[in-house]
Amino acid sequence: MSATAIIAGQGDLPRLTAEGVRASGRRVIGLGLRGMFEPDFPAACDEFRTVGFLRPTGWVRAARRARCDDAILIGRVGKNVMHRRRFKFDMLQEIPDLYVFYLWYRKLRFDRRSATLLRILADDLAERGLNLVDSTTYLQDHLATVGVNTSRQPTAAEIGDVIFGWSLLKKTSELDIGQAIAVRQRDVISVEALEGTDAMIARSGKLCPRGGWSLLKTSSPDHDSRSDVPTIGERTIRNAAEAGCTCIAVGAGQVILADRPKVLAAADAAGIAIVGIDGDAAASLSSTSKLDSADG
Repeated sequence: MSATAIIAGQGDLPRLTAEGVRASGRRVIGLGLRGMFEPDFPAACDEFRTVGFLRPTGWVRAARRARCDDAILIGRVGKNVMHRRRFKFDMLQEIPDLYVFYLWYRKLRFDRRSATLLRILADDLAERGLNLVDSTTYLQDHLATVGVNTSRQPTAAEIGDVIFGWSLLKKTSELDIGQAIAVRQRDVISVEALEGTDAMIARSGKLCPRGGWSLLKTSSPDHDSRSDVPTIGERTIRNAAEAGCTCIAVGAGQVILADRPKVLAAADAAGIAIVGIDGDAAASLSSTSKLDSADG
């Protein structure tokens, strides 16, 4: 039976991916990044072992040993990891292989953005015999779809904010600034940067204590889907609700709802509308009855 290796970071996505791989008839070889993978991930795998975050050569050896045809790198690894003051010390604690030093001090010497790191890592692993595939391959049922995904419909004001903010979000994502922004009454409250979406949500709540704002999230046009696919989870919904967010707009087919039934149920319970945007925001929401009055 063919096998797929899953290199697992934080969150539910590795487990959901393992379930999708097994449903396709393939064996799952779980490679949990030490100190990051969730406790329920190993049980979803046919075989499991822990690997070092800074020892990619070990990933390759483990995948080859299990005769894997391909691999998926999925799960959260905080963007701020590479910028910590303790990073070099943490590297020594992990006992990195020479491959990591080669990447960090040669190929990433002048550009250490997370997107660059992940792209170069994926390309180099492929050269070493570990072929990383699109991380959404086995998560198609969990991707956001075009239009309103929740039972709760967006209001006219929320639709107006989504249409206003979507073109701005596309520009910030193209510039690799961040994957999300917050908007209320056509004002941009905050823009995601290094801190990540959860921290940006908390900051938006403090900046806009009245609530009633919308969260917009998508990936950049040249996003490498072999890693780091934007995700909305139940934790995101809880944090958004606490911060006063009432609508979440995401890139259809580009953002994962992990796991989709639970995320949509949590959003409906919190009174948050989730809408999927494909290209033009107005066109994606054209079937929403309140669209005609969005600018009223």
